Amino acid sequence: MSKRIALLGIYHESNTFAESLTTMIDFQKGHSLAGQDIRKEYQDAHHEVGGMIEVIDQAGMELVPVVFSEATPGGTVSAETYETLLNAMLAKLEEVLPVDGVLVVPHGAGVSENFRDMDGHWISLIRERLGPDVPIAGSLDLHANVSKLMTDSADAFVSYKKNPHIDQRQTGRAVADILVKMVEKKAKPKQILVQVPLAISIEQQFTSDEPCKSLYSLADELSKTEDILSVSILLGFPYADVAEMGTSLVVVSDNNPDAAWQVGKQLETYILDNRESFVGTKNDIPATIQMVAEKEKPVLLLDMGDNIGGGSPGNNICLLEGLEADGTYKYFVCLYDPAAVERASGYQPGDSFILSMKGTVKDGLKDIELPVTLLRLSDGNFKEDNPRHGGQVNYYMGKTAVVSRPNGSVIMLTSLRVPPFSLGQLTSCDIDPRSFDVIVAKGVVAPIAAYAPVCPSIIQVNTPGVTQADMTMFDHKNRRKPLFPFENP
Repeated sequence: MSKRIALLGIYHESNTFAESLTTMIDFQKGHSLAGQDIRKEYQDAHHEVGGMIEVIDQAGMELVPVVFSEATPGGTVSAETYETLLNAMLAKLEEVLPVDGVLVVPHGAGVSENFRDMDGHWISLIRERLGPDVPIAGSLDLHANVSKLMTDSADAFVSYKKNPHIDQRQTGRAVADILVKMVEKKAKPKQILVQVPLAISIEQQFTSDEPCKSLYSLADELSKTEDILSVSILLGFPYADVAEMGTSLVVVSDNNPDAAWQVGKQLETYILDNRESFVGTKNDIPATIQMVAEKEKPVLLLDMGDNIGGGSPGNNICLLEGLEADGTYKYFVCLYDPAAVERASGYQPGDSFILSMKGTVKDGLKDIELPVTLLRLSDGNFKEDNPRHGGQVNYYMGKTAVVSRPNGSVIMLTSLRVPPFSLGQLTSCDIDPRSFDVIVAKGVVAPIAAYAPVCPSIIQVNTPGVTQADMTMFDHKNRRKPLFPFENP
């Protein structure tokens, strides 16, 4: 009789500085899947769940998909929503027991109103239900804020190694490989957690460039150490006001915790010795627009303060206003504005009219009116077949309107918040990304995987918002101390 491996997850990156709570509606708009629908959605996707499915199938074991619930990054998960998700997960797990192992898929930076360490809480309940002898292994986003409860509740965690996250499927395979070895009694994973007294600036988390490039090269070398199964660098998510916020290291050994500690401490020493390089340089909007003149076009402007992938609202208009005031460049920008979509829907493609939009600026919300021509109305659905940040295949923007300005600039308005992780967002609406001088993407690093092939120049812009680059501007009440760059340990 084949071994049975359960798979389950509650996946959310929670920005505790965002005003709105994340609710069940947000999970329903994301992915709220159970049973074989999980396999159907992710079997061929560039996602960790797809990698897990692949390895378990190859091992001749029976994958038992339980539940996977995921919402676009946003505010703290409401207590009611978390209880609903948790109770459904535990009930469905009960239906499939007993199992020989469990694959868990948290993000690692989930926060709910009632449990600040949301991921640690639900994984600990899985462990409590299964007892100490059933293997549990899981994947983590490299932006995870890892708690001791998380690592105490599972046998092994493996994180993504790339940002943008184009290695999610590989990560899923690595996790499942460890679990298979545990189930087959070929390995005894022991993992350690090192919480580094430092938080790496979000803009410095591009793993293909310095300072992260050398850090990850060192981790690759150390992963070759005898008895080491996995070395994970969790760069951290600074927009969650929790005790575990910051950079951490998870090292998994084959029954050799001393070796794991040596590897973890070497990496911690490297990070602290190079801490000044992890702070970053902040480009404001006026300086950025001046820089565009000297750059090869199109120039990708990364709107860091309105990073949808970090929980922002997706409607910051600061860069839009700056580009409009300058008037030099043909630009593309996408805004989340369901009301503007409805107003535009009252017209036919080719119609010209004054469109009223509402967006966030430094001091709050602001109404703007611009003369536009309607180019297209769309249902907002598109697919992405290539490895891209997030690993998703199917995208849903909701009802979408595309309008142009007199100089050929294009504004896309969506009814759902969708991170800019795929060029399909543009091409599905017959927009040629190469036709612009400037493309604004609401992100920090993640959009680079999609946009770098068409944007020879990239500038990160320090815009205001709930994901602004300077983490010291946020009022963290629960973080650990000392923590660089807040303090200098």
